[in-house]
Amino acid sequence: MAASAHVDTFARDRLPAPADLPEFIFELPELQFPQRLNCATALLEQRLDQGWGERRCVIAPDGTAWTYAELNAQANRIANVLVNDMGLVPGNRVLLRAANSPQLAACWFAVMKAGGIAVGTMPMLRAKELSQIIHKAQVSHALCDAALADELVQAGAASPALREVRHFNLAGEHGLEARAARQPDSFATVDTAADDVCLLAFTSGTTGSPKATMHFHRDVMAACVCFPPHVLRATADDLFIGSPPLAFTFGLGGLLLFPMSVGAATVLLAKASPPDLVDGIARHGATVLFTAPTSYRAMAEAARDRRLAVGQGGTLRKCVSAGEALPAATRALWREAIGIELIDGIGATELLHIFISADEQHARPGATGRAIPGYRACVVDDQLQPVPTGTIGRLAVKGPTGCRYLDDARQQQYVQGGWNLTGDAYLQDADGYFVYQSRTDDMIVSAGYNIAGPEVEDVLLRHPAVAECAVIGVPDAQRGQIVKAFVVLRPGVVGDAACVKTLQDFVKATVAPYKYPRAVEFRNSLPRTETGKLQRFRLRSGG
Repeated sequence: MAASAHVDTFARDRLPAPADLPEFIFELPELQFPQRLNCATALLEQRLDQGWGERRCVIAPDGTAWTYAELNAQANRIANVLVNDMGLVPGNRVLLRAANSPQLAACWFAVMKAGGIAVGTMPMLRAKELSQIIHKAQVSHALCDAALADELVQAGAASPALREVRHFNLAGEHGLEARAARQPDSFATVDTAADDVCLLAFTSGTTGSPKATMHFHRDVMAACVCFPPHVLRATADDLFIGSPPLAFTFGLGGLLLFPMSVGAATVLLAKASPPDLVDGIARHGATVLFTAPTSYRAMAEAARDRRLAVGQGGTLRKCVSAGEALPAATRALWREAIGIELIDGIGATELLHIFISADEQHARPGATGRAIPGYRACVVDDQLQPVPTGTIGRLAVKGPTGCRYLDDARQQQYVQGGWNLTGDAYLQDADGYFVYQSRTDDMIVSAGYNIAGPEVEDVLLRHPAVAECAVIGVPDAQRGQIVKAFVVLRPGVVGDAACVKTLQDFVKATVAPYKYPRAVEFRNSLPRTETGKLQRFRLRSGG
């Protein structure tokens, strides 16, 4: 490893042992990164050096646009706030909490410039979940939208590590905007090592206990030189739009890193429901869309009616689907609606972004695609031996990015024999295409969100009406899967529709609302072994 620029060595001290890391491969010429690298320099400052300072970069829903030069200046001011006002030193963790917006993008780049480590959090997270993240990452600083302050205040009260918080979209002299305005618009970006951690991306895992995936500056740049040029092939004239939060690596890549890697612009929507996306594409003239299969299905009719595609008189020309398995029926529905073939892909928080995909010309219904340039993938059995063509097994991947859990014993489950085992069951056909089958663990993937069943069970068990419960994912035509709870009520409690709503509202108020059980079935007992272990497989099979 190169000499670190981090004064606070918390992250580097907690990297997995070398023997527990996957094999990293850098076969493409563009993956030969220098030892000193800061992704803010590569993605933002070098765009100014190229003469692109006056090009549009990040655009708000109302059409207000910051150029590359303006985003750089705002990021510099915020970096000065972090260092001069908040006392940040390189290696400190900075929690970011906001809906997608140009200001959030500026905050992310400010953290990069200051040598900090960004910890993105989705707006829907509650105090309980934020507290877990703050504790796990020992977050010391936070930049938060004032509209989302309440849950962070609650989390911070129980988190002594969090010592400096600033809010934006807050009027008055104490708001981040006012503080930033008093700072110079220049900043000496920290000369980080290519293998300094710059991003902690959290993922729940099957136990509900959050895992922090650690990514380097070089990982950010590796994601930008694999999928975008080899599969997406966007240009500087494109305008990106989409639904995933920047706190998701899917959103961070698709809506910020990838467009900036080619000098393009991106629309950052605070609200990105299917109707919002349709309106946003039409209003801004977006050309590249990133969202989940659920949204494509929900948008198809309106997209056809609004004639959004280039071939219909609109502007949309490329559509990327990821976050969950893409049903062949959804692919066909979207193609029939607007004449665009979806670019499907599978990625993982542990590997930062997409590693298997196919462009429009090589897409096949029902198949995700092939390993993209820079990555290798295969289907293996429990002994990590390749299985025959057409046989279902465990998906194993390696490339320039890979799993590094922060101080977590589960590293040895995800990484085995140098491979990243994603938890997905796949088969590979005779032409090398990977075809998704299911998850191999208890993760529920619903509308692109990863939901750990045991975490929802833990919440339900806190309600006084619940004696026992079990949570699984069940198939759903619209969302891929939905969360279903099997509940044994305490004596005297009536299992009616009102009780269902009470339990659903309780979950929504305790954890992120997308995790609530959309289906609830009341039972007298749950299937268990003689030793008391819950048999979820029997619930899945209707037992």
